[in-house]
Amino acid sequence: MGKVIIHNSVSANSAFEAPTPENWLELDADSGGAGLEQLILADALLLGRKTYEGLAAVWPHLGEDPTMGYYAERINGMPKYVASRTVEGPLAWNATLIEDEVTKAVARLKKEHTGNLIITGCGELAHTLARHGLVDEFWFWVSPNVWPDGPRILEGVGPIRLQLIATTSYRSGVVWLRYRSAEV
Repeated sequence: MGKVIIHNSVSANSAFEAPTPENWLELDADSGGAGLEQLILADALLLGRKTYEGLAAVWPHLGEDPTMGYYAERINGMPKYVASRTVEGPLAWNATLIEDEVTKAVARLKKEHTGNLIITGCGELAHTLARHGLVDEFWFWVSPNVWPDGPRILEGVGPIRLQLIATTSYRSGVVWLRYRSAEV
C-alpha cells in the first residue's frame, strides 16, 4: 500500500512561500539533491491545481538543462494526479484529473500504489487530506530563514499530533524533519 507524504520546504517559522520570489530558499547541494531524490523515488505526485500549473510551466523545460536532465526526465515521466474543481481533463504533463471526491480517490490511489504519493505544495489538497487522516508522513525541509509574511504550512488544520521519525541536518542549516501521525 502506498503512503501519502506531504513534502514541503518551509522557513523556520513555518512559512512555505517567500514574501518575494528572489527570497526563496537557498539550499546547498546536499539538501537540495536529497529533496529532489525523494521526489524522483516516488510512485506519483498528488497536486492541487495551483501547484500543478506552476510545476507544469517549469519542469518540462528543465529537460533541456544538462544539470537537470535525469531529474527532469523522471519527474516529467512520473504519474501526476491533480485535484481541481475548475480544471477539465485531459491534462498535459503525464497528469490525470481526479474526478471522484478527492478523499475517496486518494484512498483508492493508496491501495493501487506500493510507493510514495508525494504532495508538494501545501494548499487546499494537503489541508483536505490532512484533515481526513489520509496523510501518512509529513516531511518538512526547514530553512534557516524567518519570513514575516506569507502563508503558514497547514494553517487552520488540526490539531494533528505528530511523531518524529528522523532528522537530517545539512551544511546550509537546512534540517529535514520526518514525522508520521501519532494517531496511526
